[in-house]
Amino acid sequence: MQLAERLGVSQRTINAYEVGRRRMPVSSLPLIARLLGVSIEELMGEEPAPAKRGPTPKLLRQIERIQQLPRSKQRFVIEMLDTVLAQQGRG
Repeated sequence: MQLAERLGVSQRTINAYEVGRRRMPVSSLPLIARLLGVSIEELMGEEPAPAKRGPTPKLLRQIERIQQLPRSKQRFVIEMLDTVLAQQGRG
């Protein structure tokens, strides 16, 4: 009953949604998901997309290229990065 009240529809309408006799307006999906405490993807029966974390693809490519360098050049790149990051930390 609370869901019907919060959506401003009758309990009969909610029942019709549940059994598939009536289609729920797409515009109500965000509110329904919020009321039920789930994502829209979960409401639709899909797995939520994992949050993107970590380095960007360009940074990953650069790291892979650095790994291909000889050790002495890798150390040089690391020293340069350390210097730039230390300066950034001060400014």
